[in-house]
Amino acid sequence: MIEIVVVILIILLAMSFAIPAIITEVYNYRLHSAVASAIWAIQSTRYQAMMEGYPFEVTFDTSSNSYQVLSAPTPGAPTIFSNVGTAVPLSGSAMTINQAATFTFTPTGYVTANPATSLTNFVITAWGNTATIAVSNYGSTTVTYGNGVYQ
Repeated sequence: MIEIVVVILIILLAMSFAIPAIITEVYNYRLHSAVASAIWAIQSTRYQAMMEGYPFEVTFDTSSNSYQVLSAPTPGAPTIFSNVGTAVPLSGSAMTINQAATFTFTPTGYVTANPATSLTNFVITAWGNTATIAVSNYGSTTVTYGNGVYQ
């Protein structure tokens, strides 16, 4: 009987160390998922602008933590954008975006941002972890997680 109690105590001790590590990894996975969704939105919007031959935008909204793709298919009115589909949440979990940002892509693949600082300061935060997404003038993205860099 004592041996069974000792084994159970060892298992409980191991679980007390494992559960916080598992929770941390789940939170990191959710943050990486939201970042992948944001990068996909940026890259696919650039691709659509190049393929369709007219400007497209992707707008990140801080109030709903979602993005919306918009197109400007009207010749002669390249600044009038209309929604393509509905807004898509970055994640089903608690994510925050540090600022609203709109990326406008031309048919040549060139991107401008509003506000202009969002090209280097677009941050997603979840459970104390942050990921900074930098978008170049031609739509390539670099993501920095805490101390490491992922491209």
